[in-house]
Amino acid sequence: MENSDALAPAGNTDFSDDAPSLELRREVHRAIAEVTSDLERFHYNRAVAHIYELTNAVSAAIKSAAADPASMREALETLIRLVAPMMPHLAEEMWHTLGHATQLCDVSWPVADQSLLVADSVTYAIQVNGKLRGTVDLPAGIDREAAEAAAKSVPNVADSIGEKDIRKVIVVPEKLVNFVV
Repeated sequence: MENSDALAPAGNTDFSDDAPSLELRREVHRAIAEVTSDLERFHYNRAVAHIYELTNAVSAAIKSAAADPASMREALETLIRLVAPMMPHLAEEMWHTLGHATQLCDVSWPVADQSLLVADSVTYAIQVNGKLRGTVDLPAGIDREAAEAAAKSVPNVADSIGEKDIRKVIVVPEKLVNFVV
C-alpha cells in the first residue's frame, strides 16, 4: 500500500492533541454516529453521503500530512468498516491491505466517542435584514450578548448597518444572528 509507513501500527491509540489530528478524529466519530443512525433507519443514500464526506476529510488529511499516524489509521480503518455493509468484498480486501489478519466480518461495528461529537466552536451566519453578510466562528454555548457583539464586529455587517438604528436583533443560538434595521 502506498504511504503505509505514514500509518501507526494496528491497535495504536497514541493520538496527538494537535488541531489537524483532533479535527480528523471528530470527522471520523461524527461519520460513525451519522452512518450508524442512517443504516438503522434504512437511509442508505444518506449513509453513502456521510461516507463520501469522511472520504473527503481523510483525503484532505493525507494530502496535508498534518494528522498523526494513529489518527490516520483510525480514520482509514473506520472508513473501511463503514463501507463494509455496502461493499463487503472491497472492504475485506482493503482491511487486509492495512495489515489485519482477522476478517473484517468478525470485527465489531465502530462506536462513536461522544466526547468527540461535542463541538468546541460553532459557525454563526450573520444577517442584516435577512440577507447573509458574513459568518463568524464562536465558542459553543456563548451567550446572546457576546454573539451579538461578535456579529457586529464583522466588517461587512458593520458596513451594512452603518449609522442606522437597529430595531430588532434575532439570535438563534449556535446558528445565526440577524439584525433588523
